[in-house]
Amino acid sequence: MRTTLLIARDELRLMIRNKVALIAVVLMTLLTLTAVASAWSHQQHAADLRARHQSEAEQAFDAQPDRHPHRVVHYGHFIYRPLSPLAAFDPGVDAFTGSSLFLEGHRQNTANFGDVRQSSMLVRFGQLTPAFILQTVAPLLLIFLGYGVLSRETERGTLRLLLLQGARRSQVVGGKLIALGAVTLLAGLPAMIGFALIAGKPGASALPMMITALGYGAYLALWAIIIVFVSACVRRSRTALIGLIGFWAVTVILLPRVAPDIANAVVPLESRLQTDIAIGRDLRRAGDSHDANDPHFAAFRQSVLDRYGVDRIEDLPVNYKGLQAIEGERLTSELFDQYARRAHAAQLRQNRIVQTAGLFSPAIALRSMSMAAAGTDLAAHQRFLDQAEAYRFDLVQRLNRLQAESVSYANDTASDAGADRRKRIAADHWRQMPQFLYRPASASDLARAALPGLLVLVAWLSLAGLLLTAALRRLGGR
Repeated sequence: MRTTLLIARDELRLMIRNKVALIAVVLMTLLTLTAVASAWSHQQHAADLRARHQSEAEQAFDAQPDRHPHRVVHYGHFIYRPLSPLAAFDPGVDAFTGSSLFLEGHRQNTANFGDVRQSSMLVRFGQLTPAFILQTVAPLLLIFLGYGVLSRETERGTLRLLLLQGARRSQVVGGKLIALGAVTLLAGLPAMIGFALIAGKPGASALPMMITALGYGAYLALWAIIIVFVSACVRRSRTALIGLIGFWAVTVILLPRVAPDIANAVVPLESRLQTDIAIGRDLRRAGDSHDANDPHFAAFRQSVLDRYGVDRIEDLPVNYKGLQAIEGERLTSELFDQYARRAHAAQLRQNRIVQTAGLFSPAIALRSMSMAAAGTDLAAHQRFLDQAEAYRFDLVQRLNRLQAESVSYANDTASDAGADRRKRIAADHWRQMPQFLYRPASASDLARAALPGLLVLVAWLSLAGLLLTAALRRLGGR
């Protein structure tokens, strides 16, 4: 053990003497601190902005005057997706999915106002966050600091001298790993301190935080082992550097960018225009509430008359137009849900293709794990959409029931001078509508979603360890 520590200390001393290495570590630390500060500030601003807009939207909805309930259905309501406590560490898909939804009757709208649509193209490459620094920049720093840990010894002939002096191969490699591991801890420490500060926000859970820390620790340890392995397999430091940069470029930059394009080619998604056209076509087949001769609503009208035991709509104790609106919303919402489930299933298939690429890129596995643990992945966005649609449907149907129960059919169909005033109901009804409350996933659900990515990283780590062990046997034998 003493020999291993001596080798590690000697390697660290060599790194410290390297001014380029010191400058790189200092710049890495400053970049990480900048990322932590900017990500924290951006997310705080976004969270405050969404909360303020949500409050203004609720005030505007409640401030509506006396009016017909169906006008309120079309007036609509805005809701905003609250941010996860760990979104400052890893914002995930938040910049791409949008932050708000406009809820109205007869339509299921998509989320709007994603950062990518309002920012430069640099946002598409990667936001400056602690997660981005650890996923992309930290491995590159480790490569430049450690690419010659063993190949340099081979070039100079000092490796053979070490072995002749009694040092075992495992001790040499162990010392180099300890030295590179110390640099890895130093490189990752500022980001993890930032993670701890970010995770101190209300609502953050210990279990997802622990899995996130384990995942990033395994990722950086994997890069340390890969660097030592490549350095042990080649005779020249230059060859090791070129090989490691090529591996980094493919696994960290190329595959994460290409995999989504491949997934989209294999499982194409319908555009919003195509979906709207298909929904409109199916709605005409299902039934048109505005067509008095439509077969579905003719049968519905007869079923209502039979239920109340009357022969005419005018004799119903409730407003038939309100019942008709309830039935029409039920039909449209079923179609919306059907197409939404189909689109979500396609997105899940695309995601599985991308996650499969994690078998060839540890960066993809880490990103999947990180977003899942932070609650900023596709599943979190879909959770918001599902809850928003449930709230929209309930809100619209409450308003339709108000039309059925609080507005008479005679007034609703009247066209005289005072008819418009008689169709209105008191504004207190809008203030009694429930507010939207988003229910985030539990800590156990987040941890369960992050587990597959963590297992892929552990598999990568195990494979790298086996390859390094096999390389030990040939070390110094050339």
